[in-house]
Amino acid sequence: MSRVGKMPIVVPKGVDVSLTAEQISVKGALGTLVRAGNRLVTVKNDGGSLSFTPIDESPAANAMSGTMRALVANMVNGVSTGFQKKLTLVGVGYRAQAQGAKLNLQIGFSHPVVKDMPEGIKVECPTQTEILIKGSDRQVVGQIAAEVRAIRPPEPYKGKGIRYADEKITIKETKKK
Repeated sequence: MSRVGKMPIVVPKGVDVSLTAEQISVKGALGTLVRAGNRLVTVKNDGGSLSFTPIDESPAANAMSGTMRALVANMVNGVSTGFQKKLTLVGVGYRAQAQGAKLNLQIGFSHPVVKDMPEGIKVECPTQTEILIKGSDRQVVGQIAAEVRAIRPPEPYKGKGIRYADEKITIKETKKK
């Protein structure tokens, strides 16, 4: 059995988990997340602790028990504490501005780039060169951060562009005559 799948998930106070045959619903202070269940894994709620067991000893059921456990653990963390990604703008004149559910970027193009945020995602700009993307769904937060980064990825010669706060960019040496 999967080592990850063996570990139970402790559900914190204020988080409500409801299980049906088709889906798993997690409700907390930051919202509600719903995920479809898997027929290879049985989920049990034992008084504030969720356990995942494969229905048989097949490798697919074994792998899926660990996958479902990790996905539901991310759901529980998301509705209780939330997830965030921090992006940094590097470049002269590069600025970001959060305007409600929109992110306005001035990143060296002839026009400002406006990125709309989906439902459940909040964007903040503590400074003009920092972007904080927050939400309860880990996958959506990471996807939106990747889409914002893809607008102007860091280039390898000067390092200008949008990068993750913890990302290291290897600067290439310029051509010699």
